[in-house]
Amino acid sequence: MLFLIKNTSVFKNTVAFVQGKQNGLTYNTVAIGDLINKDGDKDGVLDWEEPLWGLDPTKKETTPGIPDSTVASKLKANQENVEQGESSLNTENLTETDKFSRELFSTTASLSQNGAMDQATAEQISNSLADRIKNSPTRKIYVPSDIKTTKDNSIAAIKKYVDLVDTLDSNLKKKYPAKGTVTDILQKFVIDENNVDVTVLKDLDPNIKQAQEGVSEMLKISVPSDLAQIHLDLINATERVMENLVDFQLFETDPIVAMGGMSKYEENMNLYTSSFETFINTVNKKLNNL
Repeated sequence: MLFLIKNTSVFKNTVAFVQGKQNGLTYNTVAIGDLINKDGDKDGVLDWEEPLWGLDPTKKETTPGIPDSTVASKLKANQENVEQGESSLNTENLTETDKFSRELFSTTASLSQNGAMDQATAEQISNSLADRIKNSPTRKIYVPSDIKTTKDNSIAAIKKYVDLVDTLDSNLKKKYPAKGTVTDILQKFVIDENNVDVTVLKDLDPNIKQAQEGVSEMLKISVPSDLAQIHLDLINATERVMENLVDFQLFETDPIVAMGGMSKYEENMNLYTSSFETFINTVNKKLNNL
């Protein structure tokens, strides 16, 4: 579980790239505000909305003789009738980006129809996206009852525990040889200021598998009770970073989740580093004092 990086400068550059280049998904207030309010052809249908109805945002009449505003109004009415006729909607397969897109469309359409859409409202919507990205929840948090403990805190028990952890770490690195550090992979991911290579994110697989199996096996190790809390803290810190790495790989299919992982990664990486240092220092102190 020692594959995790301490240098986050490349990560910061990656986040800056993502925030600046993902049209319509960046939580930069001005970008989203402009996107929501823009009506380039002045036909009364916002540019972001026109492709949803199969319309051309550069023409007032995508089909000559039929105003785009008329087409959009009819299609909206038809969709509302369909939605009203469905007693339930299966959202199990919707990504977070899909869900937000639906919410954004519904909210913006309603506000536009009521004449309530202005720059301040657009900024509130963009802030809502920013909050969703920054406050993405940790999906799994382990508690004391999830780990195995022993009342034996002798030096022999602690040495045995340390040996098990060291062996686990060594075996995982052999079983899942990393294709570089997370820093290395992110450097390859960002080709230049305008392009990324999403396929490179598959190189995170060994790192993710090391963490996943590491957490699973750490839960099975019998821990001297004096070390139970630092053991649990290290497991949870590893879980958080692992979830972030998994989220990175959703860059194409679920950008909001991917950006959520990126926004949390530095914080969780620092937590992991702190937990690991506390783990090492506490174990050494125990061994030296016994």
